[in-house]
Amino acid sequence: MSEAARTCLVTGGAGFIGCAVSGQLADHFDTVVALDSLHPQVHARPDRPGALDERVELVVGDVADPRAWDQLLERVRPSVVLHLAAETGTAQSLTESTRHARVNVVGTTEMLDALARHEAVPDRIVLSSSRAVYGEGAWADESGELTYPGQRGVRMLEAAQWDFPGRTAVPVSAERVRPSPTSVYGATKLAQEHILGSWCLAMGAEHVVLRLQNVYGPGQSLTNPYTGIVPLFAQLARDGKEIPVYEDGQIIRDFVYIDDVAAAISRALVVAEPREGPYDVGSGEGTSILDLAALVAHRYGAPPPRITGQFRNGDVRSARCDVSTTVAALGWRPQVGLEDGLGRLCDWIDASR
Repeated sequence: MSEAARTCLVTGGAGFIGCAVSGQLADHFDTVVALDSLHPQVHARPDRPGALDERVELVVGDVADPRAWDQLLERVRPSVVLHLAAETGTAQSLTESTRHARVNVVGTTEMLDALARHEAVPDRIVLSSSRAVYGEGAWADESGELTYPGQRGVRMLEAAQWDFPGRTAVPVSAERVRPSPTSVYGATKLAQEHILGSWCLAMGAEHVVLRLQNVYGPGQSLTNPYTGIVPLFAQLARDGKEIPVYEDGQIIRDFVYIDDVAAAISRALVVAEPREGPYDVGSGEGTSILDLAALVAHRYGAPPPRITGQFRNGDVRSARCDVSTTVAALGWRPQVGLEDGLGRLCDWIDASR
């Protein structure tokens, strides 16, 4: 990417990840502009977040509103776009599909239409995609052959059949596991990838896709019920409550600390020659939800977690990734382990209450 790229536009720039990466962006670019709707589900108050670097200009607007784009692009000519704006609730997307499609899909197409309309095609667009595009991903049978079992339907879950008999989940990677979303949210994120790829190839812009695993850390919304289980567990344990754990407790997730995600995004914005295909961004380690809950409960001296047997439609059984390609291609490596990251998050929550 050319060194002349000096203006960075960040959609959803006042959110959790946008705030975390804002300082690094302001250090690298002459101008950084964040476009954000300050949605009340994410922002308890419609105010500029204190964690957003003071050098970043905040523009309040909806990515799916063409008028917001026209007003912004009349004066801002982005060299690079970091596209973070998205509705992210996996379970919520099953009952609010239109809302997720409007922001994630229409918001992306409105952005691209506006960039073309104003002849403001950037050098590069970086998309924060999601591990949700993989769905259940690939599972190995007893011979080691990869199979794609598909979605766990409601009848399967009601029968407490949590796993796929005779198969073992394997870490996902963009090179060998094909996407197969099992939620509306995942489907909209995959649509973003396809739309962006087609547009950038046609317009001569570089594009980079980061498929993020479960991001957690200080700065995460403590009021959004769909923000993630790590702060939810921490707040329950802090109040001395028992943490409920769904299914049999052996749901697997890859928890990646926010600072590591910010570092990966920064690398993706400036790497000289981005590779074709998405980058997987996670810790590279799988942790059961029961083990996570036990760590958090121990941190606060709360009661041991309780396995409830409940389930959420659209949830996948196992989600963890292989980061080796991302490490090699971006010169990036996750630095913060789960216990250390949990400690930092809990310290922040304690200070916030």
